[in-house]
Amino acid sequence: MIATEKLWPWKILLAVILLVISAGIWGSVSRIDYEWRWYRVPQYFLYEAETPLKTPFDGVVEQINANGADTTVVMVSESGEKVEVTVDSDSLKVAENEDLFEDDTIGFASEWVLGPLMTGLMTTLWISAVASVLGLIIGLIAGLMKISKNYTISTLAAIYVEIIRGTPLLVQIFIAYFFIGTVFDLSRTVAGIGALALFAGAYVAEIVRSGIVAIPKGQMEAARSLGMSLTQAMIYIILPQAFKRILPPLSGQFISLIKDSSLVSVIAITDLTKSGREIITTTFATFEIWLVVAAMYLIVTSVLSQFVFYLERRLAVSD
Repeated sequence: MIATEKLWPWKILLAVILLVISAGIWGSVSRIDYEWRWYRVPQYFLYEAETPLKTPFDGVVEQINANGADTTVVMVSESGEKVEVTVDSDSLKVAENEDLFEDDTIGFASEWVLGPLMTGLMTTLWISAVASVLGLIIGLIAGLMKISKNYTISTLAAIYVEIIRGTPLLVQIFIAYFFIGTVFDLSRTVAGIGALALFAGAYVAEIVRSGIVAIPKGQMEAARSLGMSLTQAMIYIILPQAFKRILPPLSGQFISLIKDSSLVSVIAITDLTKSGREIITTTFATFEIWLVVAAMYLIVTSVLSQFVFYLERRLAVSD
């Protein structure tokens, strides 16, 4: 109770600071000579698409059955073949006993489909997920190689880590697509995922190495004294303990990878960032779209952060 009573002044201070920041942002926005077009944004999440339905052959409309919002049109070809087509009632363009020719429009069928912002988000999440899994595998192997006592193996791992960490991701994506992708005939998606995986793997390697080194040497010695091989001791004793230690930086790296995946848009992969740019070119709603894109990235990373916090609490209970 005492701690709660001491906390309320800081809560008030936090609220005041947030109000001042909000007022500053509002004042800055008000000074911009810009016409906001927020009403254009929702259609890029989800919209109702109309698909024209055409006749597959020359024939005649035998029957039209209206059923509320939908209408079923029964057509008969010259050879006696029957076809039923369901269209929206308000889009019907034919009448009973009307002669039709192939590719004549009967009407339209509407359905809700994902807009470019949602399809771009799905692409971003898919690319990030695959790159994260591959990056974890590469990083785990490279991390184990770095702590190897074999000079050649440890040096190769160190060279890989230094090269990847010492060069910009954007340059690596260009090299992966325009050079390696051209030589081995790789698609832009494969090249983009490969570049992201190699980039993440270099950082994961250092995280894994530091986590393993942080485990007391006595743990390995105790496992070996019980008759375990080096591989068994690493899998069953060392890595589980190291995983608990490296979970926060490891999750931070993968969350950062989601944001870094926006760079694959430079090789024409239609992720969330590229979808946003394409929408801006048609709507000129620059600020609205970029703010929405930023908010979508923030929501995804925040959800993942909360999931990691949950895992940390569960692992802490098991200790």
